[in-house]
Amino acid sequence: MPLRENPVRSEGDATQAVSWPLRVAAAWSWRFLAVVAAAVVIIWLASQVPGVILPVAIAMLLGVFLAPFVEWCSRHLHLGRTWATVLILVLAIVLIAGLVSYAGNSVFNQFPRLISSASGGMGAAVTWLSEGPLGLDTTAVESWLNDFQDEISGFLQSNSSQLASGALSIGSSLVSVVTGGFVMIFCLFFFLKEGRRIWLWVVRLLPAPARRPAHEAAIRGWVTIGGYVKTQIKVAAIDALGIGLGAFFLGLPMVVPITMLVFFGSFIPILGAFLSGAIAVFVAVLDQGLTAGLIMLAVILVVQQIEGNVLQPWLMSDAVSLHPVAVLLVVTGAGSVAGIVGAVFGVPIAAFINAVALYLHGYDPIPELASREDRPGGPPGMLDEMIASSYRSTALAGADVRQEPAAGDTAGAGGDALVGDDPASAGGSGDEGGAETPAGAS
Repeated sequence: MPLRENPVRSEGDATQAVSWPLRVAAAWSWRFLAVVAAAVVIIWLASQVPGVILPVAIAMLLGVFLAPFVEWCSRHLHLGRTWATVLILVLAIVLIAGLVSYAGNSVFNQFPRLISSASGGMGAAVTWLSEGPLGLDTTAVESWLNDFQDEISGFLQSNSSQLASGALSIGSSLVSVVTGGFVMIFCLFFFLKEGRRIWLWVVRLLPAPARRPAHEAAIRGWVTIGGYVKTQIKVAAIDALGIGLGAFFLGLPMVVPITMLVFFGSFIPILGAFLSGAIAVFVAVLDQGLTAGLIMLAVILVVQQIEGNVLQPWLMSDAVSLHPVAVLLVVTGAGSVAGIVGAVFGVPIAAFINAVALYLHGYDPIPELASREDRPGGPPGMLDEMIASSYRSTALAGADVRQEPAAGDTAGAGGDALVGDDPASAGGSGDEGGAETPAGAS
């Protein structure tokens, strides 16, 4: 009996034996694995240089918030881009330093009162247990308190060397924090002064057909991050004001530190408000007892309910197109991978990726940007001209440097030519002729 010929083998195309759904699933699978592998590599590389990545990320978020103030100074005060940036940075640093200094002095001056109140409350509780309606024998409680104090003293004496090494590690951490702060301020200065030039340099690295889609998608993502940061600042300020007023009317100590803690804690979605609120309740209980703690807890719950049910849906709906479930999952996942840093930066990164992906997929999440002349990244349809201008700026700056020996210029003049990378500033100080300086600021 002759063998029946295999139709697939005769066609010479084994892929015809695989169903179309399976081929689509396979194509999606290997691409998904490639994206996950790339993300893992990027996260691993970022984890190796946290002293660089974290300051740059903070500088970008602060740049989103401070850029409108720099623009206002340039337009209305007729300052150059550099001087407007310097003015805003100095004002921001002075404001933050003043608040931190005041909060530190408040904690230092009022912490003894808190300890005294806690000790008095503990003594009053022991007295009530022994002389009150319960009539309990407090000998065991007093013995336990004495043993606890002895254990603390013994622990401090027996672990003095470990505590000393811990103090040294804290000192090195402070040095790292100061170094990171300088890196952040340095990056923030240039992001505010010439952020568009930096972005155009990045766009120039892309192939020509990919430049416009990447540029437009990045603008949508940047505006989304800006909306998130501004909205989060509004929500955090309202939270801090409400809880701070509650602490003030209760007569609690350290009102300003509590207010600042609530404000900065609000930038950690979900978890930050819970932790900062718990600290406020703890201070109220230690200072004035259980009743004040319950009142403080009620104030916090009311403020957080208003935030969660009114402010967040009302303000965030226009800023970030992320469902609350997605926000919770992002905060939890990013926090488990990168700790507090992941919890803080996870949501804005997810919002940026969501806006970019939507635009590249054919849906414009912010359609009004297609016609706004004052949008970030430059007016619509001007990308090719801006890129060509950036090439000419680089060429002019290089020509000035090459002509330096013949013209007898000093080394400082050549350095200024390298700072200003647009034609108007190539031969000057790089201040007034920046590409981002508005027309009315000259």
